Amino acid sequence: MKPVDEQLALIKRGAEEILIESELRAKLQRGIPLRVKAGFDPTAPDLHLGHTVLINKLRQFQDLGHHVLFLIGDFTGMIGDPTGKNVTRQPLTRDQVLENAETYKEQVFKILDPARTQVMFNSTWMDKLGSADMIQLAGKYTVARMLERDDFDKRYKGGQSIAIHEFLYPLVQGYDSVAMQADVELGGTDQKFNLLMGRELQRQYGQEPQVILTMPLLEGLDGVKKMSKSLGNYVGINDLPGEMYNKIVSMPDELTWRYFELLSFRSMEEISQFKADVEKGANPRDIKIKLAEELVARFHGEAAAANAHRSAGNRLKEGELPDDMPEVVIESKIDMPVSAVLNRAGLVKNAAAARDLLSAGSVKVNGQVVERDFLFVVGEEYVCQAGKKKFARIVLKRA
Repeated sequence: MKPVDEQLALIKRGAEEILIESELRAKLQRGIPLRVKAGFDPTAPDLHLGHTVLINKLRQFQDLGHHVLFLIGDFTGMIGDPTGKNVTRQPLTRDQVLENAETYKEQVFKILDPARTQVMFNSTWMDKLGSADMIQLAGKYTVARMLERDDFDKRYKGGQSIAIHEFLYPLVQGYDSVAMQADVELGGTDQKFNLLMGRELQRQYGQEPQVILTMPLLEGLDGVKKMSKSLGNYVGINDLPGEMYNKIVSMPDELTWRYFELLSFRSMEEISQFKADVEKGANPRDIKIKLAEELVARFHGEAAAANAHRSAGNRLKEGELPDDMPEVVIESKIDMPVSAVLNRAGLVKNAAAARDLLSAGSVKVNGQVVERDFLFVVGEEYVCQAGKKKFARIVLKRA
């Protein structure tokens, strides 16, 4: 395993909070792979990049040699997570939960290493927990402590109903950590109460309490609200390559570094260099393209990433030629100036438009910018580009 300080630097990347960091350091110093838990309720079948913030962190733990416990909350999914809700959430049926769970597994293994991931279902132990055991579990926490949770507190003070079964959700999530003997549990910042519940219950069951690591909620493409399919500000990991590429390249520049830190697997040193390049005048769009290609490759493969800009309908990369480039044969007795060739080849509307492009340095012949005095030689073949999108293979044939 890597040195502890090196491990901590990667673990802390993008993290909101570690409770308690000194305990995590002590666990790492033992040199034994940690059992790193993260739970997901399969309430919807499709994941977006906001969900992957947590999964990326799990992958980093795997890369450091630790053991990932990917918990699918098929039991808790039927309770309904009340986190952040101002009304009682409708529970899912077991069939809905299991169907969504299969889709989850398919998607997360685009990031996680299956060989180093243990997929678990909390129904495995919760279905065996009898009514007497459930009452005993409920007796380990008080209503007063439950009402310290922000969303419960707001609903109680606002006179909104709180169903008894909603109090069971954090208890069951905490008991999951006991059953799984977790060393570390990951969750979003909105899950802090539930994560702390795991620490408390592990103490009561005689286990060493888990360290909790909270990750921020990723802002959506609007740069304001958290990423959500219902708000339409999301990038789905099953989006088509061109669609994913376009969304990322078109996002506000101010989101670039936040997305790089939380979604990219590039080193922070490399990301810092990108930022320095932009500060020196590099086009932010070119940097966002790097992130778009990395994410498309992760979810759709390298070939899809190489061609995502085409399927997105965007301009070609520097030095790239279109597959459907037309061939134009021009007959002439003498060498021809570039402006005349552009006009004859239909790459510009008229000679004046050709002169404007040449003055702007927007005409390339065989990949090189040319000026107004450039001549096409009779008997030669050229690849000509006028502006960003117009290309032609030009043959100047002797008349």
